Amino acid sequence: MVNSYAAAEALLAEWVQSESLRKHCLAVSTSMRHMAQRHQADAELWATVGLIHDLDYERFPNAAQSPTAEHPSEAVRVLRELGWSEEICRAILSHADYCHVERITPMEKTLYAVDELSGFVTAVALVRPDKSVHSVEVSSVKKKMKDKAFARAVNREDILRGAQELDVPLETLIEEVITALRGNAVALGLNGI
Repeated sequence: MVNSYAAAEALLAEWVQSESLRKHCLAVSTSMRHMAQRHQADAELWATVGLIHDLDYERFPNAAQSPTAEHPSEAVRVLRELGWSEEICRAILSHADYCHVERITPMEKTLYAVDELSGFVTAVALVRPDKSVHSVEVSSVKKKMKDKAFARAVNREDILRGAQELDVPLETLIEEVITALRGNAVALGLNGI
């Protein structure tokens, strides 16, 4: 059961109380699954990594950005103790620049690229009058990215760097994330009112 999506769901339920953080993890997982399918990679593995990438964020938010304590190091420590694969642990560490784990694999690069962007696209959908990801367009996401007051906690530089590391145009990455989230809109609460 270790390293499985079901095990990740159980860990998320145990560790994360915040509904918004659970939805964020699900959104990143959804984007990861979509991107894996696009690249003929292991969609279940990528989705699992996306689901637990912020497992410890609520308990250990790491405001000091310690490379070895709190988020994401605490989750990785627990995952290793439970026998989770180093591939998964390394990907989770690599999504936080301050952990100084170079992103090498497509899965690592994709997690970094879709993490902030999945949250940002979600925020764009939720401020629309219909509260639906189905009406979100690439142009509206790019426009909101220029508004520094909107979703100010989202690091725009991480989004840009993520697209660059994947070697895809920003517009393409945004479109892929929108498409992914549309495919799971009901579970994500983004199907509209």
